[in-house]
Amino acid sequence: MRKYLACLMALLCLCTFGTTAFALEAGASRVVIGADLDAEEIAGVYEDFGIERGSVEEIVVTNADERAYLEGLVSDRKIGNVALSCVYITTLEAGSGLSITTNNINWCTEQMYMNALATAGITDARVMITAPFAVSGTAALTGIYRAYEDITGTTLSGLAKSVGAEELVLTGELAEYIGSEEATELINELKKILDQTQNMSDDDVRAEIRRLAEQYNVSITDSQVEQILSLCRKLEKLDIDALKNQLIGLTETVQKANTVREKLSDFGQKITGFFASVGQFFSNLFGGGN
Repeated sequence: MRKYLACLMALLCLCTFGTTAFALEAGASRVVIGADLDAEEIAGVYEDFGIERGSVEEIVVTNADERAYLEGLVSDRKIGNVALSCVYITTLEAGSGLSITTNNINWCTEQMYMNALATAGITDARVMITAPFAVSGTAALTGIYRAYEDITGTTLSGLAKSVGAEELVLTGELAEYIGSEEATELINELKKILDQTQNMSDDDVRAEIRRLAEQYNVSITDSQVEQILSLCRKLEKLDIDALKNQLIGLTETVQKANTVREKLSDFGQKITGFFASVGQFFSNLFGGGN
């Protein structure tokens, strides 16, 4: 019995140590620079990030690195032949969620990045994505993967990273036709029912995809339905429960952000109304003396 208790205590200590070690990663940062930027462009990127070069460990990503996940998923026009997107990532305390900001990214939205990263298994991080001029932003995903793995010392699932990249690209392509918000919500709604779709036939899933499209009052082509079906089948191979929990966390993060924006907007309106009232008071005061 004593030997059993001793083993149990040792295991608890190891678990505690492991948890503490992981918690120490909160606040760790990396910068990812596209290999084809010149010195002036790199200086501009660091200015966007608000930090000095050398203050954070830097990783360089090439176009070949980017193609490892994106080739075959997105057109060469969007990938290009150079690496330009840059990333600044900082890990946060467990439960903090994902925070994404972009600059000069004209195709991928912050919500698209957020969902793709959650699918790949990246949580609790603040991510800034920028480029010296307007780019699609698809290649930044590779940089985020590399930086997160370097910080944590772990390797994300190859399948999860691939599916995350495919989700980003497909959502972006759908957004061109039905709008970014609608495209994101459509994919998210499908992710919520993966435990059901995995037991459904392809035809049943196609019908569900079309039902969700109607729910969001958008029209999608047969080809797009097939692409979504393919993504769905790949998502089913991941940890469905983890995906659902991440999706819940992302929804809460977005709702909190919207609440803050609404409160700031209301406050701004009240301030504007207050000064308008003061202005009207003095206008009436001086106007009445003429």
